[in-house]
Amino acid sequence: MLPMPQFRVFRPLKTSWPRQVRGLAAISRQATAAKPTGDISSVFPSLSGTSSAPLPLRFADLKARLIHGHEDGVRESWVRLLSELRQETETIRAIGSGLIPEISFADFDDVGKRATFKDQLHKRGVAIIRGVVAQDEALEWKEMVNSYVRNNPFTKGFPPTKPTVYELYWTPSQILARGHTNVLKAQAFLMSHWHSTKESALISTANPTTYADRLRIRQPGDVGFALGPHIDAGSCERWEENGYGRGHIFKDIFNGAWEKYDPWESSCRLPVVSDLYNGAGACSMFRMFQGWLSMSETGPGEGTLMVNPLLGKATAYVLLRPFFTPKRSLAESSGSAFLDSDNWTMEDEPTPVLQGAVPSNCQELNDMLHPHLRLDNTMVHIPLVRPGDYVAWHCDTIHAVDKTHAGTTDSSVMYIPACPLTEANARYLVQQREAFSQGIPAPDFPSGPSEHLYRGRLTPDQISLAAQRAMGLCPFEPPPQQGDGEYHVLKKANAILGFT
Repeated sequence: MLPMPQFRVFRPLKTSWPRQVRGLAAISRQATAAKPTGDISSVFPSLSGTSSAPLPLRFADLKARLIHGHEDGVRESWVRLLSELRQETETIRAIGSGLIPEISFADFDDVGKRATFKDQLHKRGVAIIRGVVAQDEALEWKEMVNSYVRNNPFTKGFPPTKPTVYELYWTPSQILARGHTNVLKAQAFLMSHWHSTKESALISTANPTTYADRLRIRQPGDVGFALGPHIDAGSCERWEENGYGRGHIFKDIFNGAWEKYDPWESSCRLPVVSDLYNGAGACSMFRMFQGWLSMSETGPGEGTLMVNPLLGKATAYVLLRPFFTPKRSLAESSGSAFLDSDNWTMEDEPTPVLQGAVPSNCQELNDMLHPHLRLDNTMVHIPLVRPGDYVAWHCDTIHAVDKTHAGTTDSSVMYIPACPLTEANARYLVQQREAFSQGIPAPDFPSGPSEHLYRGRLTPDQISLAAQRAMGLCPFEPPPQQGDGEYHVLKKANAILGFT
């Protein structure tokens, strides 16, 4: 059993960060409008129940520009894509959760197992790493969370009356888990499966950075946290030229060659702005993988994660869907004829509609808006997980949670994404460590109750050196070789963090 931390009240933490860094953090906070108050439902209209106004007409002009000169190619690519989706749907229906690759943390050095894992990960975009943390340690962390909540009974969450997802970012359990040596190693391992076409790209996947997210403790019978299929890190931004368009990530898709799209190329993601509307919970940090560390034994149907293992093809469909409309409605079609490619035509005149996209929210999906994805058949459960397992999915992956927790024990996780070191991520760390010092929600998240007076908070001296480095509390160590992008981004990050 791990020793429980001594519960005591902490004032805002005293730090020894350089004066210019404290000034930079203040400037950053002034430059970024404060997030509105809220909870996890704030970026999901399907959870909050809020209605959304139609998108402005500028989005019709945007759609016209995106495919200008490539209209014929896009039409032909749409037909090819629908054919591929039909075949993939049958594969997923037949195999289900068996498509999700797994590897044991102890097998990272097994060349054969790594090669098999890599191929499956690249195709499916989701994985489980078994045994990243010892089961006893993960269970102890859950008990520490429960103690933290009991000792701070005014903690908020969603749903408000019986929280499942807590507005907590700085519990001892979260800080210790994010900075655990094995968790950081698992994140670096996963991020090594990305690549860059530019050797000079300012990115390091060998140096994970911390992203302070929430945690979930979902009790049996819960139906409140019925989060449907969605993609995080923006919605409208995926089409907008000053959003994902800054990196031209999806140009092959909009040019009619979706097969050339590479979801694993990292350099094009560096200039992206994924939060143009300052959403209350919209992500601005580059997360290569979203992920969570399990604190419970949870199987399919027991309040767990569901994923769509189509990755690149699903991305292409989501992005191209707004350009096409059915000739005959579902009510006018017989059987599967509604989905046939000859029933779909490109819009005569572009409309501003981007199905499921709402400014300042995540991208939501459903069978009515995205019928060819056959979400009823292609959303599959994560296989049974145990305490200490780490589940990760590519940042473009469609995912959801069980509508009902039909199990008999809690389904508990700490959300811990895998984030590389980049200049933008280093700038985020400057703000985030100030949030840690003050005990307030991390910069991407809704403003709300502060943890600065909570009993049981940790101070930097109670955190390992590796954890401090990932949080931007101490400098990164540049590699001995000079000249490549990793060397320069480490030097630049240290300057941004005020350590040079």
